[in-house]
This record gives sequence, structure tokens and C-alpha cells, in this order.
Amino acid sequence: MKALLLLGAALLAAPVAAETVAITGGTVAIGDGSAPIEGGTVVIRDGRIVAAGQGVAVPAGAKVIDATGKWVAPGFVAGFTRVGLVEVDAVDPTNDTVARRSPYSAAIDVVPGINPRVSAIAVSRLGGVTRAIVSPSTANMIFAGQGAVIDTGADPDAVTVPRAFQFVELGEDGAQEAGGSRPAAYLQFRQSLEAAQRCARNPAAYDGDSKDALLTRADAAALVPVVTGKMPLLVHVESANDIRNVLKLKQEYPALKLVIVGAAEGWTVAREIAAAGVPVIANALTDLPAAFEQLAATQSNVGRMKAAGVRVSIGMNNDDDARQARLAPQYAGNLVALTKIPGAAGLSWGDALAAITSGPADALGLGGQIGSLRAGRRADVVLWDGDPLELSSHADRVWIDGVEQPMVDRQTKLRDRYARPEEGALPKAYER
Repeated sequence: MKALLLLGAALLAAPVAAETVAITGGTVAIGDGSAPIEGGTVVIRDGRIVAAGQGVAVPAGAKVIDATGKWVAPGFVAGFTRVGLVEVDAVDPTNDTVARRSPYSAAIDVVPGINPRVSAIAVSRLGGVTRAIVSPSTANMIFAGQGAVIDTGADPDAVTVPRAFQFVELGEDGAQEAGGSRPAAYLQFRQSLEAAQRCARNPAAYDGDSKDALLTRADAAALVPVVTGKMPLLVHVESANDIRNVLKLKQEYPALKLVIVGAAEGWTVAREIAAAGVPVIANALTDLPAAFEQLAATQSNVGRMKAAGVRVSIGMNNDDDARQARLAPQYAGNLVALTKIPGAAGLSWGDALAAITSGPADALGLGGQIGSLRAGRRADVVLWDGDPLELSSHADRVWIDGVEQPMVDRQTKLRDRYARPEEGALPKAYER
């Protein structure tokens, strides 16, 4: 009897099995920068993409979904967010983005703070977002900690890649965290990497417990994968001067896998970024300077960087990044619209979709796993009733890892509850 109970518990805990699905007849967007394919087919098996495009055979026994008149696209990858870490910003117990009184910095791992039940996750899923890059925020040092990549599925296991990157502030915010100046921030950065190198050479001898130690033992150990090039380092800077300083760090520390976040003035140094081969996750439509480091901000920033050869994608750093990942397709669509404005620079439709799918995935070295409908990738697929970059389009169905997801969130529940209220159906507080 006990064995049967254990077996039953195991079955209940197991994820829903992914099935073989063939989505046929729709306009298929691969997400790799290519143009949409009319009358295409997407085949999913065992949670992976088998094939996508024209002339794809439907496997025997597959569940066939007719997508005629609709669009099939990869799930969006929210390029830089705090999704899952916040429910209510002003309520500290529900906000795990920052640890202001912690003695740790680089060692902080966001995974324990990610809550799959945060309302923004389901809202993001219904908006076509299937994965998100989630970062902590800085507190008392330039290093914020280790971010993760998550999915937006309706299950308790949201983490796709834990400790996927380290995040550091080196612009205006970094200057403040380091004591008030950029020189102090860069000194802190270099001294921290040197401490990590000492820790890597002889972990037992590293003294992180001394009151004079810049980094705790845990923080130094967390930076070892960064200095050895095993973990991407996402660096938030906005101004052209700060971007140049970050590119110089690549020359000092060749092993660093740098990714620039923000880059409002990136267009002014686009050729230098491209030559360095450093990818950028930019805010899409920063057109007015919110700070002195953004004085050269323009909506054409992303388009101009792309034209110069920069590998640029879209993120939402400090742009309501805890709950509005669903705005990614709107931003991408606006970049397409910019191509129609004289003198402005935007993105082609294919490049715009890639900027919110394969682009962020490639920046973190995960392009072989997520972000497109290429064969072998995780089957994150969205069936749309129209062009996914148009505001009027709606996501009809969503698959994550080949498992179809419920199209329900807090907003839809409230809509359904109060659309046609009946006597006795409302909470007591609504009775008059």
C-alpha cells in the first residue's frame, strides 16, 4: 500500500508529458532574423522543435492543429527583467530584487526569490513571453549577483538556467554604489576581479573573513566563473564614454564574456562595439534622456547599432522590468515602424522579432536551446491570431517545452468574474 502511495505521489509531481504536435498551414516565423514563411508547418516532439518551415512532413500519429490564417512564432525571450522577483514594489516582503543590508554581493543568487505564482509571470505568458532573463539589482556594491533564465509556465519549476550570468553596474548607478565616482567603480571592479583570481588560484588561502577584505569568500568564489570566462558578465552602462571604458575591460581581461545592457548612446560608438564583438541588450525606445548618461538618446539607437554590425537585442532594464515583459512585441513592432519614418533607423520585421527571441538567447550563449523554431530547440511556440508584432494580435495558444499552457491569468479571471455579475456571485463587500 505504501509503495502505491509513493508511486501516486511521484506521478502527481511529474510534469505533464509533452506530445507530438504538428501546427500546419500558418505563417511561420522562425525567429532567426528571416522573413515569415507562408503556409508553413511546425512539428514538436518530446518538448523540442523537430522542424519548421515549408514542405515539412507531418509525423504519423501527431496531433494536428490547423493554423490557416494565423501566425506561428517562437515564444518571446524577455531580454532583461526582474520578472518573478516582485509582486508589489512598495511591499518589502514581496520584493526580492535587492538586498540592501546584506554583507554579500556577487554571491547572491536570485533563484530562491523567483516565485512562479507572481501575477506578472502568467500575464507575460499570455502576452507570448515564454522565457525571461531575470537579474538582481545592486545594493551596496557594483556587483548585484547571479541572475537566472526562467520560463513562464504554469508549474512550480520556473528556473531554466540558474546562475546564468553575473550583473554589474558601471554607469551612474555604479558610481554611486562605489562611493560616488566612476573611477571608484572601476577600481572596485578591478580589485574584485583580482580577488577572484587569487581565489581561483588558491581557494583555501583566500582570506574573505578579514574586516579589510573587499569581497567575502563567497563573493570572490562567485566571480571565479566570470574571470575564467565561464559565466557571462552583464554590464549596465548608458553613455558612450562608459561603453568605451567597458570595451577597454575586454582588452584587460580577454576571458570576460561581456554583454552590455542599456547602451542609450550606443549608436555613437556602434562601430567600436561591433569591432569588439560584444553583444548589447538595449532598451528599445529610449528617446529622451532620463539621466545625464543618456543625453544622446534616440529612438534610432537600436536600428543604428544593428546597421553598424552590433549584435543587438531588446531588454527592459529599469523600464517597469518586474511586470511589463509583455511589452516586448510592442517595442519590436515600433522598431519596424521606424523604418518608414524619413531619417529614422529601425529594424526589418525579421530582425525585430529576433531582437526579442533568438537575440537575447544568443547574447547569453543559449541560442542553441531557446529563442527560435530551429530544429532541436526547446519547443516554446505561440499561435497568434495575427502578426505577433501588431498590437491588435492576440496569442491563442502557448506551448513551453512542448507542453500547452493555460491561457488564464489574474486579469482574465477578474474579467470573467465581473463581466456579467449575477446576484449572489460577488463578494460580500460588493453587496448594497
